[in-house]
Amino acid sequence: MNPDIAATALAAAREAAAAAADVIRHYWRRGVEVELKSDATPVTVADREAEQAIRRILHAALPQASIYGEEFGLDGERGGLLWLVDPLDGTKSFVRRTPFFSTQIALMDGDELVLGVSSAPVYGETMWASAGTGAWLDGERVHVADTTGMAQTSISIGNVKSLTGDARWEALGALIRDSNRIRGYGDFCHYHLLARGSLDLVIESDVNILDVAALAVIVREAGGVFTDLDGAPLTLDTRSVLAGTPAIHAQALPRLRR
Repeated sequence: MNPDIAATALAAAREAAAAAADVIRHYWRRGVEVELKSDATPVTVADREAEQAIRRILHAALPQASIYGEEFGLDGERGGLLWLVDPLDGTKSFVRRTPFFSTQIALMDGDELVLGVSSAPVYGETMWASAGTGAWLDGERVHVADTTGMAQTSISIGNVKSLTGDARWEALGALIRDSNRIRGYGDFCHYHLLARGSLDLVIESDVNILDVAALAVIVREAGGVFTDLDGAPLTLDTRSVLAGTPAIHAQALPRLRR
């Protein structure tokens, strides 16, 4: 990507995330009514208004880019420059007054994820990264840990419901037994912890690309590896995640790959 376009895109994504944060904080304080979408997942006015705020800023800054958002779908064509937006990832946490939710904004150039912003306004963290420029947490550059042995590894799992009926469930149990400890931070949080060196491996079997696209860029720019559970690169159809330090990802992948 042209460096000038990349700089413009990153500035716009950060501005859009900040605008979404204002919307989300407003509704966090006053509370919201919850509706159910056709897939039985919750949605609120905070989700919709945050996405509208994001779209206005992204479109003004980069009108040639399409936008694919959680609440309002695809505006434009797939291919070329494509924004991926989840205005309030973790709506279930939001409505239950748990601060583990975030705004996720990523940019794809063709098939490549090149930029990501992850803003958790109530939790109090914003991370961002663009290809070749490193990963940043509130202005401080971050890097994954240098953990190389499974016995020293801290693992975090998110949504792994579908994995419980998979042959890999036993493999996950063996991996956990060989590790140092297991946690379940979930949502944006364990990817932030991974990128800044606070844990070593993240496993999820039930995700949407809008949930993790920005986080993938951040983890990679922090020196980590981010694939699906079979080791494939992320696409718009990705549904699982294996992310970790290079050494630990390399050890976990053959044990979890189908």
